[in-house]
Amino acid sequence: MTSTHTRHLSDTSASQTPTQGQGSCWPDHGGQGATLLDRLGLSSVTPTMDVSASLNPLGPPAWLADWLARAMNEVRHYPDPEHRDAVAALAASLGIAPPSVVLTNGGAEAIHLVARAYRRTRALIIEPTFGEYARACRLNDIEIERLQLSGDDFRLDVEALSARLAPVDLVFVCRPNNPTGTRLPRSDVEALVAAARRSDTLVVIDEAFVDFADDEAPLTDLVEQGEPLVLLRSLTKFYALAGLRLGYLVASPQRCRALQHHQVAWSVNGLAAAVVPELLADGDFARRTRDWLHSERAYLTAGLRDLGLTVVDSQANFVLFRPPGQPSQANGEALLSYLARHGCLARHTHTFNGLDGAWIRVALQRRADNDRLLRWLGDWLGDWLGDAQSRGENR
Repeated sequence: MTSTHTRHLSDTSASQTPTQGQGSCWPDHGGQGATLLDRLGLSSVTPTMDVSASLNPLGPPAWLADWLARAMNEVRHYPDPEHRDAVAALAASLGIAPPSVVLTNGGAEAIHLVARAYRRTRALIIEPTFGEYARACRLNDIEIERLQLSGDDFRLDVEALSARLAPVDLVFVCRPNNPTGTRLPRSDVEALVAAARRSDTLVVIDEAFVDFADDEAPLTDLVEQGEPLVLLRSLTKFYALAGLRLGYLVASPQRCRALQHHQVAWSVNGLAAAVVPELLADGDFARRTRDWLHSERAYLTAGLRDLGLTVVDSQANFVLFRPPGQPSQANGEALLSYLARHGCLARHTHTFNGLDGAWIRVALQRRADNDRLLRWLGDWLGDWLGDAQSRGENR
């Protein structure tokens, strides 16, 4: 860890069990269909479409199954503990030196490595956002402060955030943010990092969905300049490898060494590490994904707005929306349940502070499935508005 932040590091491991937050009866993540259906009392429903987990519907790449079959002989060997081939491929793709990259068991491990290194400190989390930051902090006795995004467009006031940095050791920023899909502009990141440098605060930017965002200058140059910054990345989302678990972090070489000190030996399995160069070399898959994304994100967003739903502009492969009118947990749950009864699993928002079940997140799909989703939403809205009018309600 570089200079001033060394004093915050701890070599001890976490042992505390996390406390349950609000919505503990709801599944903590997308892709937990059985748990969601049980929570809704619909365990007899057979899902036909899952838009709760934000994975690339074009993947995994078609060649992956054959590649895994050929690579099975490697499972008898221990992985290279330094994952040199994978790290070299990632570093080359980013235009940085390999010592600035740490391969991890998904993006979640990268989050927890930072929390372990900063055990018993204080963190600021901007919400609503991915719940794993708070969980990692609780596991490591890190005191949590919170700052809420504002408005239905979930704006971040960078000046207000910068003013909150002095008493904290870490600040977690998700970019693009999960579940809102909003992305902090680079100019705001630069201002935040400058303020963090003055207050001796580490900025942790989770870029798990950055590969789905519109083109913008990357932040790796800020890392190379020695700024107090760690970037967390995932290969799980873009390549649809939720079961294989692949992530990495980018930081200064000194910080990478400090974070690796907290990594369990062989936390990344050999097959996952070996496939990294192959994934990064598949430029055709990346191009097809981005062509699909730019078309479908605009299409689904426009379709949702045409129905009268309140929709957040997204820079990810998912869209957050809610029924028209004032935010209502009851309306959000009614829509979530309606979709589930038709076999469509959407991501509830009970486990996101500040959304509290009033909003719904859906992952982008291929056109036919996006059209199916829009039809279901249109049918529900028609019934819902009709019921409201019959009761004399003004929505």
